[in-house]
Amino acid sequence: MESPFKGKTGIKRLINAIGYSFAGFKVAFKKEDAFRQEVLMTLILVPLAIYLSTNAIELVLLIFSTLLVPIVELLNSAIEATVDRISLEKHKLAKRAKDIGSAAVFLSLVNLSAVWLIVLFY
Repeated sequence: MESPFKGKTGIKRLINAIGYSFAGFKVAFKKEDAFRQEVLMTLILVPLAIYLSTNAIELVLLIFSTLLVPIVELLNSAIEATVDRISLEKHKLAKRAKDIGSAAVFLSLVNLSAVWLIVLFY
């Protein structure tokens, strides 16, 4: 069975996609504590990156490494919601999926730290 939304094309598809994206931001911000914390971190670090960077490459590295964290958190939250939708029972595959998503968020935070430390102190 195919999604009834896949038939949209052109500007209508674009408008729908933007609407779905904003709905995703809204629900993530409302329901996910980690996402709210990462948005706050992003709102602090992006202006700081603009202030501290000395060239365009540094700016791109600092901003991209910062934005990567909430991006990965959104994907992790989507995985967790999908797993919970299938079943709330404890299952080793559900745990594996959630743990792997959490590991991805952790690596994005390690990446953020490494990039900022290297750019600012190397």
